Amino acid sequence: MKNLDQESAVSQSHSIRHPLMGFALALQLTLSVAYAQESPLGADLPPLLDYARSHNVGYTALRLDAEAANERVGPAGALPDPKVQVELRDITKMGEQSPTLVPSRVGSTRYLFMQDLPWFGKRGLREGAASSEAKATESVARGGWTELAAQIRQTHLQRYFLTRSEKLTQEQLELMSRLEKIAHARYAGGLAPQADVIRAQLEQNTVRTELIGIAGERRGLAFKLNALLNRPADAPLVEAQSLPGAPRVEDMNVGQLMDRLRANNPQIAVEANKIEAAKQNRDLSYLNRYPDLTLGVAPIQSGSRINEWELMFQVNIPLQQDTRRSQEREATAMLGAARARQEAATHRLLGELTSNLTAYETAQRSEELVRASVLPQSQLSFQSALASYQIGKVDFATLLDAQRQITQAQLNQLKAQAEQHLRLTEIERLIGDAP
Repeated sequence: MKNLDQESAVSQSHSIRHPLMGFALALQLTLSVAYAQESPLGADLPPLLDYARSHNVGYTALRLDAEAANERVGPAGALPDPKVQVELRDITKMGEQSPTLVPSRVGSTRYLFMQDLPWFGKRGLREGAASSEAKATESVARGGWTELAAQIRQTHLQRYFLTRSEKLTQEQLELMSRLEKIAHARYAGGLAPQADVIRAQLEQNTVRTELIGIAGERRGLAFKLNALLNRPADAPLVEAQSLPGAPRVEDMNVGQLMDRLRANNPQIAVEANKIEAAKQNRDLSYLNRYPDLTLGVAPIQSGSRINEWELMFQVNIPLQQDTRRSQEREATAMLGAARARQEAATHRLLGELTSNLTAYETAQRSEELVRASVLPQSQLSFQSALASYQIGKVDFATLLDAQRQITQAQLNQLKAQAEQHLRLTEIERLIGDAP
């Protein structure tokens, strides 16, 4: 009986597990089909930006904040809702009847319709302040997109240059393998020590270690890019295959770039709109010295007829002048603070722009030097060292040094190119030139 119970339990366990396994397989297949139907991402930058624009939840939240702020503009300048007051008078008719709430049976019924009217200009200032704040929120959303686009572009650049670095490292490994064969042949002929072969093998292991590190960095960048796109971390990405061109330093007008920064940078636009909102609020605080009005009209019903009309006029008396002066000083201080923040942001961003322009120029000059001089000389030095080693004129260490010089020159050229594009991304972010 015990064995039968165990077999029954196992059978039930399998019957439960099979549907779960089937569901998991179906889910995995569904996700695989969904990703297969998507256009492959990762090769070029524009599809990545298009995907992020519609899928990144952080940017979506900023856009919705901007929409919400725009919806506050109209109500800010609208009149307050009118009010209705109903007053039932003499509900017992001097004690002749029981209390009643029927208007035609009480002594009289007064209906008062009231409308609050702000002082002239207040509604326009409130609407103007709300409009400026909405524009500031829109600029925040635009700044959020600029930052997101810059992060995506930087990650795309890093993936591209890491792929190229991996190819260079793989070529270095193949070259070291050929050098090992040469060293082994010379050792077999008694023309070189065994240490040359061992050293070549050690160099290959070092290069293989570098390849392992590059593969890890590539996975990390893929996870980062998927996170920016609001995709699962392990969602497939193809290799980065293209980059936009980088302009020459001589073709970049620093003065024009500074003007574009002042005109288009989202942070400066945020502060400019906050200044406008602060101006409107300051002017509104001055208008609070004047009273708001309330107008009302009241028909009076007696029995079933309306035979009397009343007109009501109400005004608040602005006696608390100390409070209003404090509010005016507060509004003036907030305006000054907004102007100071805009000036500080402008100086800081202009400093970042000039710093990135300098670094961009340095990287471009370095890349030109390596391409035109250092790399060709390193290649000639290696060819000379290889020929001399084969006839026994130089040792294997000299050959390895020459080979390292080529690898280092290639990596320096690649780093300079990557630095140029990363700095260019920062420059475009600062001048508000997000795609």
